[in-house]
Amino acid sequence: MESDAAPTKNDQRTGLLCGVAAYGLWGLVPLFWPLLKPASAVEILAHRMVWSLAAVGLILLALRRWAWLSELARQPKRLALVAVAATVISVNWGFYIWGVNSGRVVETSLGYFINPLVTILFGVVLLKERMRPAQWAAVGIGAVAVVVLTAGYGRLPWIALVLAFSFATYGLVKKKIGLGGMESLAAETAVQFLPALGFLLFLSSRGTSTFAAEGVPHALLLACCGLVTAVPLVCFGAAAIRIPLSTIGLLQYLAPVLQFLLGLVWFHERMPAERWAGFGLVWLALTMLTWDALRAARRGRAALRALADRDALRQAETMGSPAARGESGAEADPGPVTST
Repeated sequence: MESDAAPTKNDQRTGLLCGVAAYGLWGLVPLFWPLLKPASAVEILAHRMVWSLAAVGLILLALRRWAWLSELARQPKRLALVAVAATVISVNWGFYIWGVNSGRVVETSLGYFINPLVTILFGVVLLKERMRPAQWAAVGIGAVAVVVLTAGYGRLPWIALVLAFSFATYGLVKKKIGLGGMESLAAETAVQFLPALGFLLFLSSRGTSTFAAEGVPHALLLACCGLVTAVPLVCFGAAAIRIPLSTIGLLQYLAPVLQFLLGLVWFHERMPAERWAGFGLVWLALTMLTWDALRAARRGRAALRALADRDALRQAETMGSPAARGESGAEADPGPVTST
């Protein structure tokens, strides 16, 4: 009987490339939203909801992955959680688009830098999880960083905090829903679709929609919102089944790093010393968090190996005992003896 083959080096290489592509595209997306002006952030958000459902629906249709839909329809509690997830991610998308198109790309990157710290905080407060000392230290440093950044900005970095807390909430709700990435996005955008379409029709009735008024290229760019949302998710799904979770955990920092660099180099946003200090504290907290996670994962793998070795040794000892071979303490009876 054939056994399942372990992931090959080619599979792992493909997974790594898909992971880099996913987080790289998410990191470069600030270059896309300004192309959609003069559409407002709310109009862009509505188009993203509508065209994302179209894109992900076509992908699921091509893959013939519809079995989950009937099961979900019979579970009102999960449907309610899908509606909550759709609402929260709408807030996240809307503020992100508005932040980028308002010239605050660096602050939006900060939101995704501190998101892991907020996720850990949610685990303690909402799920009653126990934190290790390094995690406590990282969260404490992150809190100090927010204070320093508040002084640097002259205000609370509220865009970053909205993005971090909304995305952490989204992750918490998605964990309870238990759907795959593509299926979850399809369900959430199905909830968003009618309100978004109604808003776009309302704009058209008032003559304030930019979809048709700004020409075919602008309309095509707005339609591309669906691909901008779905393509990185497809790449992420391909990566998640091929590379370890620890590798994905490291790759997740690629997106905010690219956003931060775009804010500095492409959009020429200011970074006074106070902001550098605040970001430096955030990066220190993330370094501690990553080091602690890798150490915990290494210890976990070592414990599993030790347990497997101990079980193998016990099995070998059991198989090697006389009782396991069907023998008694005396020699086995050779059977009837015939004389010659």
